[in-house]
Amino acid sequence: MTDIEGTLAITRQHHPAGPVVLSVAGELDHYTAPSLTQAVGEVPFGPDTDVVLDLSGMEYCDSTGLTVIITAYHRAESAGSSFAVAGLLPAMDRVFRVVGLDQVFTLFGSAEEAVEALTG
Repeated sequence: MTDIEGTLAITRQHHPAGPVVLSVAGELDHYTAPSLTQAVGEVPFGPDTDVVLDLSGMEYCDSTGLTVIITAYHRAESAGSSFAVAGLLPAMDRVFRVVGLDQVFTLFGSAEEAVEALTG
């Protein structure tokens, strides 16, 4: 699935090792966050479903976007899914650390690192 609204593109794919990988590119803000909310809503969360949120293409994220990501994490956790955040660009990595999200999620350098950690 690919969804483009404004300056946000979201792609969902199943990694050969098993996890669902949601790749986000562009700007995640008040206007584009509903697209990610919809994409997360379509993920089949459950005990046998690992989810990687690949943010390597995300250039900007406001508080609305952070809320969508946190909500996705809580949805995964309540369904018994493992959830990982990967590929943050340096500016986004700084934002996640400043607001303390590095204490909530394990942050991985790439989607491949996250997949290995979840399936290894």
